[in-house]
Amino acid sequence: MSVEVIALTGITAVAVYYFYKGKQSRQLDFIDYYQFPSSLTRKISTQYPHLSQNDIDLVFDALRDYFHLCNQAKYRTVSMPSQVVDVAWHEFILFTRNYQYFCKKALGRFLHHTPAEVMRTPTQAQAGIKRAWHLACIKENINPNAPLYLPLLFAIDSRLNIEDGFRYSLNCQDRSSPDYGNGYCAAHIGCASGCGGDSEPSSSGGGVFSESGESSGCSGGCGGD
Repeated sequence: MSVEVIALTGITAVAVYYFYKGKQSRQLDFIDYYQFPSSLTRKISTQYPHLSQNDIDLVFDALRDYFHLCNQAKYRTVSMPSQVVDVAWHEFILFTRNYQYFCKKALGRFLHHTPAEVMRTPTQAQAGIKRAWHLACIKENINPNAPLYLPLLFAIDSRLNIEDGFRYSLNCQDRSSPDYGNGYCAAHIGCASGCGGDSEPSSSGGGVFSESGESSGCSGGCGGD
């Protein structure tokens, strides 16, 4: 192979790399600045009347976070760890034209909503929720194996006192902690304290598989194709 061909190949590879990096950056900016339909606020307020406007704005921030994770994961399944954010996502999908346009600009593909479970047990995290945990931690500069606090997507149901929400704790296996035995264990999602196996689907149904064959779980929906 001649020097000219090698040089041209290298230049092409660099150009392609920066093209896709620039495209992803534009997609993430679109997610950050997208204004959800105003009627979504009414929909969320109807289901959770105790939420203030500031609370609902936080739900939208968390939904943007979720779309960030889906963008990073490409076609791999990302579980939805929050009930209130899942409600917002589901209501957004009902605005079919808005949602289709959003997906095209933010992800370059249509993101489907597939009902599934949050975790198999409080201490057995499946592939989809592990991926959500890892990506959410990285986004917020948290060590996923030794977290000092929970990412927004994993904290919001508790923070907003969502009655049917999913609660995660850093210390739910510490017998001296007030959170002992309460909710799902974040340490087990990140495998900081060891995880149960996650290669088999839940016997209760609702699970979905990503393209790599990993079993995943989530509160009310999973992004995936």
